[in-house]
Formats: sequence, C-alpha cells, structure tokens
Amino acid sequence: MNSSMTPVDWAKRPIQKYADFTGRAPRAEYWWYVLAIVIVGIVLTIIESILGLRGMVLGIYGPLTVLFWLATIVPGLAVSVRRLHDTNRSAWWLLLMVPYLLSAVMMAMAVAGGGIAAVGTAGMLGIVGLVCAIVLLVFMVLPSTPGANSYGPNPYADAGAAAVAAE
Repeated sequence: MNSSMTPVDWAKRPIQKYADFTGRAPRAEYWWYVLAIVIVGIVLTIIESILGLRGMVLGIYGPLTVLFWLATIVPGLAVSVRRLHDTNRSAWWLLLMVPYLLSAVMMAMAVAGGGIAAVGTAGMLGIVGLVCAIVLLVFMVLPSTPGANSYGPNPYADAGAAAVAAE
C-alpha cells in the first residue's frame, strides 16, 4: 500500500472514480470504501431513528438511507468491478449476487402475501445466494495479481512508483 495514502484517501478514491469500471482497485481501496459506506449507513440510520424518519420507505428504510444508497450504488459497483479485475477476474462474477437479490425480493413478496410455499423457495434461493456471496467475498479478499494482468498494471506498483517519484 502506498504509505502516503491514508484510509480516508483510499475510501474517497471510488467516489473520485465514480463510474470508472476499467482498471484495477487494490484491496485497500475496496475495503476502506466498504467500511466508510457501512459507517455512514449506520450513522444515517441513527439520525433517521432520532428524527422519526426510519421506516418511511418500504417500511424499513428512511429517506436519507435510500438517497445515500442511490448515490453510492454506481461507485460501489465500479469499485467491485475494479477489485475483481485486480484479481484477474471478469466483472461477470458479480452476477453471483443475483440469487441473493432474488431471494430477498421473493421473501418480501411472500411475507406480504402470506404464501408459505414462496417462503420455502425464497429460503432455498437464499442459501444458494449465501454460497455465491461467500465466493465473491473470497474473491474480494484475495491478493492482487502480481504485475500487469489483462485489466491493467498492478495498482500497488503504480502507487509505489508515484511515491518514489514524489520524493
């Protein structure tokens, strides 16, 4: 990791590269961004609870949380794509999240409609989605591909070269 970059710098990079789906993202960039998103989400949920706004959207979320999610979905997808590229994997691997998302939608519909059979189907799809999410988690934790790969040069090598050039 580039010693001149702080965790805040790493967390801001995906916002600065808002819709950049090309290149590579080192682990530090991805995980500091994820941590920042989780912290801001928790703070917004607390603020919404204090103001009585929680549960206004779909009975679960507050308007601030929804706006924050909408504002960060594109950079979140972009940094996820670049992180997969860093491990020399295609962005198509993100489709592993489809079963998880489908199970969440099916479960919400089943609970609202009271269909017990749909709950079982959603549960089975949720188990498949959980396995797929674990696979993606492993990919996000893996180290960078050393040197250049088919998606570009190693971002750690570039960060180190930039630090040396600045000195």
